[in-house]
Amino acid sequence: MHDIIDTAVAAGSFKTLASAVTAAGLVDTLKGTGPFTVFAPSDEAFAKLPAGTLESLLKDIPKLKAILTYHVVSGKVMAADVMKMDGQAAATVNGATLKVSTTGGVKLNGETNVVKTDIECTNGVIHVVDAVLLPAG
Repeated sequence: MHDIIDTAVAAGSFKTLASAVTAAGLVDTLKGTGPFTVFAPSDEAFAKLPAGTLESLLKDIPKLKAILTYHVVSGKVMAADVMKMDGQAAATVNGATLKVSTTGGVKLNGETNVVKTDIECTNGVIHVVDAVLLPAG
């Protein structure tokens, strides 16, 4: 079993996320002891962003960090735990919250679907999401 970063890289479908985490200087954090729960956007999720968005984020490191840390919750929250959170908000590492809905599958903020769950890592767990979560503001 690997840490969150090595697991994501080995999966092969998180190349954009890995590049963004590296650019934002968050690799050491996500290789740390944690535990962390990462709602990881796949490469397909990043591809849904409007043209030029990713490129501009890679040049705006504070904004990139804010978006990436919005995908991370402290602690190891497995799918069974997420299912008990219907209607609740999960506090993210960046200080904002994600609204959790479990009606008809798990959704974050009403529109982002959790498409794969419980990818266990030595320092937490990854759940794959089908869109990049953007904090309000």
